Amino acid sequence: MKTKIAAILATLLLALPLGALAASQEHGGHGTMKAKPATPPGDMKMDGMNMGGEMTMLGETTVDGVKAMAHLNDVGAAMARMGMQENYHLMVMFSDGATGAAIAEGTAALKVTDPAGRETGPMEMMAMAGQFGVDLALTEKGGYRFVVGTRLADGKTRQFQFQYTVQ
Repeated sequence: MKTKIAAILATLLLALPLGALAASQEHGGHGTMKAKPATPPGDMKMDGMNMGGEMTMLGETTVDGVKAMAHLNDVGAAMARMGMQENYHLMVMFSDGATGAAIAEGTAALKVTDPAGRETGPMEMMAMAGQFGVDLALTEKGGYRFVVGTRLADGKTRQFQFQYTVQ
């Protein structure tokens, strides 16, 4: 009997700090959450994808009424800390060319041509936060060409091209 009581008391003493730790985080439920203003249509900020590296705008291009805007983020330091060889993250956001409304539904894939002229096979771009992204290993100095193939919500296939030079 004494052993059972000692075990129960030991369990309670070990669990008590965990409850205090959770309470100190001030998770007061949904009432403490602040509402974020809605992003206006056509506002192409990509704040949520920052991994701490330098971000370069690759430009905008319009094909069949859809505008694509691409950014390349240098994530080499962050990825190296995780033991990964990829050193850039390509993000592409699509919008209606006439209205500026974001297009987040569909699929996208990327082919990369390196400075030596070698082309990769298609790499699936993951949909995330209203844009499509993929991690890349751009290890050679020189010019790279990116061809983004899409089948967006309207079912049409399109190709968008961007370029970047690794210094």
